[in-house]
Amino acid sequence: MSATARLLFTRSFIKPTTSAFIRSQLALPNNKFSWARSASHYTASTSKADFDNEFHKDNGFHKHHQHNKMGKRQFNGKPGKFRKKQKKVVVASEGSPEEVLLHDINALLETLTVADVIDEGATEAQAEAKPEVEKVEGEEKTEEKTEDKEEAETKQELLAQGTEIEAEVLSLSSTGDGLARQKGSNSNHIYVVPFTVPGDVVKARVYRHVPQDGYSHADFLEVLTPSPLRDDSRIQCKYFAKCSGCQFQMLDYSEQLKHKRSIVVKAYKNFSNLSPELVPEILDTIGSPLQYGYRTKLTPHFDGPPGGNRRGFKKPMEEMPPIGFTPKGLRKVMDIEDCPIATDAVRAGLKAERERMSKEFASYTRGATILLRESTKRVPKPADGSEIAVPDLKPGVLSTPIATPACDGSYTDFKTCITDNNATSTEYIDSFIFQNPAGSFFQNNNSILSPFTDHIRQHILPPSLPEGAKPIKNLIDAYSGSGLFTITQSSLFPGGSIGIDIADKSIDFARRNARLNGLDESQCKFIAADAPKLFESVSQLDADETVVVLDPPRKGCDASFLRQLMQFAPRRVVYVSCNVHTQARDVGVLVRGRVGDTFGEAFVDPTEGEKKMSRYVIESIRGFDFFPQTGHVEGVAILNRVDE
Repeated sequence: MSATARLLFTRSFIKPTTSAFIRSQLALPNNKFSWARSASHYTASTSKADFDNEFHKDNGFHKHHQHNKMGKRQFNGKPGKFRKKQKKVVVASEGSPEEVLLHDINALLETLTVADVIDEGATEAQAEAKPEVEKVEGEEKTEEKTEDKEEAETKQELLAQGTEIEAEVLSLSSTGDGLARQKGSNSNHIYVVPFTVPGDVVKARVYRHVPQDGYSHADFLEVLTPSPLRDDSRIQCKYFAKCSGCQFQMLDYSEQLKHKRSIVVKAYKNFSNLSPELVPEILDTIGSPLQYGYRTKLTPHFDGPPGGNRRGFKKPMEEMPPIGFTPKGLRKVMDIEDCPIATDAVRAGLKAERERMSKEFASYTRGATILLRESTKRVPKPADGSEIAVPDLKPGVLSTPIATPACDGSYTDFKTCITDNNATSTEYIDSFIFQNPAGSFFQNNNSILSPFTDHIRQHILPPSLPEGAKPIKNLIDAYSGSGLFTITQSSLFPGGSIGIDIADKSIDFARRNARLNGLDESQCKFIAADAPKLFESVSQLDADETVVVLDPPRKGCDASFLRQLMQFAPRRVVYVSCNVHTQARDVGVLVRGRVGDTFGEAFVDPTEGEKKMSRYVIESIRGFDFFPQTGHVEGVAILNRVDE
């Protein structure tokens, strides 16, 4: 290795603002890094996670949070002060925003360090003349001094809380935040600034430091010099850059889709623990037909009266509280009158609920979350050509349902907004009908569900089979919920489609939906099964003739499920995920055919008589944009079993 190469290599792992320990651990195979070192810090800085995790789930924008009286963010100590971290037991990565952000920051610091070496004009001769660190008896002491020096430098660089800076945005994180460096500074300290895009120069206010990881959080204040990518005339919401719901309204939609493809690319690079040659090129992200007016569910909330949360003390509200969502970085509810990414029915429902609260606020002694869920009644066009009568859509809150005629005029969909969690909502995907408890999970962007389920339909079966291979006849829909894939894909499987879920209520609605779509049990059936024994209930099926669809929650699959799946060994797996980072982790497990090295368990070879676990190869990976204007992307990975 040349001296210049050694210098580049060394500096890429020793940066003036980043802990050498963290970098060295991130460089290890399988990312065997105890995230507790940074995670314990992040628990004090979860303003981003508090919102984003909930916003992208089906249960709406934001969970109700307790907050301090003034609604101010908690600042983690004085600038540069290091806090002791407690060691925690490490389990598999859950792809949290903090983990994702740290990977992006370290990748940016790598590029900045290399750029610094180039900018310094280090020649080969200069690099050769630079003394190299020899491994001697006092090496540990030398490393200790290096880390002490890094900490001292970091302490000097940290700015006081509330300091305003000019920041140049260098890249966009997978969390949706801009990663910036202070303009005019020779420091590589990174500032995480929301509502920005690469190329922006912005004014930002520092409010929280993460010194051991070399970055700080800062509030976005204003754009000083806009990036060529930014066009603020695209912004359609007056709360943008304050409400945490959207991050990208200033970006052209094609740029949003490019960024979301990069999120999937980085997810597999950082979380799959697979060699690059094992991951095929990530396909372009498929966009949503609607970029605004698409959300069929919102859950705005309001706080209780000040001083009214003490045990046994009920204090009625004296005035109508702010009703809405949480501002970026704060925990105090922001009053929001309208949300343009919601459907017309949900927006009308928000207006109606605000009017109701203006009259009934005095009856509330505590905060609450309001459900706003669209529900649809489809009315066919009368055979005699007469006008379609407006149906009664109670318990919806709208006095007049919103009519949406079909393009060909064959029917009209009447939409209302439900606020009762236990009421039944109805939704259509092409000619399929689905009913669910209004407060339960169902995909929130109806406009993309038709192309999305069609994509699954086009790829759920292999394009070809090896000579002599059995044709695939069976579908198993794990995490089936109310039967989205079991029902929409059932026509492709002569052996039938089976949905499995551990929730009895979901199974009840899935069976109801099968009947609504005219499917009997020979075509489509549902089984409630215990998590540790999911595949025992389908053990009669031939794995060579079976494809499994997975659509787990954000945390992904657990070790037990993946072990069962690889022992059952279906010929084909279609993995759908609302968190591409945990999807990448789990797909890595399936490709390696091992669970233990990812989930912190000792890997044990199957005992005599126990079925060996199969491994898989990735056929394709593609993102779907279920939430335009946000940093969220859905992922679909298709895998085939390796026959050895």
